[in-house]
Amino acid sequence: MNFAGKSLLVTGAASGIGEACARRAGECGAKLMLCDIDIEKGEQLCQELNALGVECQFHVCNVSSEKDVETAVRKTVKLFGRLDCAINNAGVTGLPAALDETSLETWNTVIAVNMTSVFLCLKYQLRAMKQQGSGSIVNIASGAGLIGTPNLAAYCASKHGVLGLTKTAVAENPEGKVRINAVLPGSTRTPMLEQSMALSAEVEKMVMASVPCGRLAEPAEIAETALWLCSDAAAYVNGQSLIVDNGGLSR
Repeated sequence: MNFAGKSLLVTGAASGIGEACARRAGECGAKLMLCDIDIEKGEQLCQELNALGVECQFHVCNVSSEKDVETAVRKTVKLFGRLDCAINNAGVTGLPAALDETSLETWNTVIAVNMTSVFLCLKYQLRAMKQQGSGSIVNIASGAGLIGTPNLAAYCASKHGVLGLTKTAVAENPEGKVRINAVLPGSTRTPMLEQSMALSAEVEKMVMASVPCGRLAEPAEIAETALWLCSDAAAYVNGQSLIVDNGGLSR
């Protein structure tokens, strides 16, 4: 995969899958705009990549804020001249609870960070890419976007919504100059998942039961798929929801 001369924006870039996407894209020559609310980790990652010769800038961004998202896209175009690719990865799980015991606060937070953020990112990324006549967007959803998962009503709803947004964006841009796809990771060894598993033995058991091969996916494995979808190698791939879970949903 060659991203030399191309610019790429990643949300949720400070850790997990977003960090892995940033590192791999940097290796492939991309110019990076890293977006996250974690200033310390985001700036540290950007400095590491700069030291490796990667043209990279960190932008503090609350993805549920329209102003922040608009600024991030505008800043990317101003800095690099265009926005070639975007990986919309930021997300949260929310406190696990049965649907009838889930608080409205948890619901609103998860929907805002996981789904409203993708709407906002698509809104401004599409504007920039349509104006320049090309681009590729990858939304990081989840296997939970295809099934129901007990005690994660808001998370499941938000990820189902991401797939709906992805398909709608493609339907509105049938000429294919801007490609929009989704990646649906299975259980992946990210700080977010590890924090959830640490909540209780029951949660850990449920997560591991979803892994047919006996191990979690590594963020770098998900990043490879996301970047392939961004790349010219996937030039005829559009509107797809690509499951990356080693067959977990096939059982």
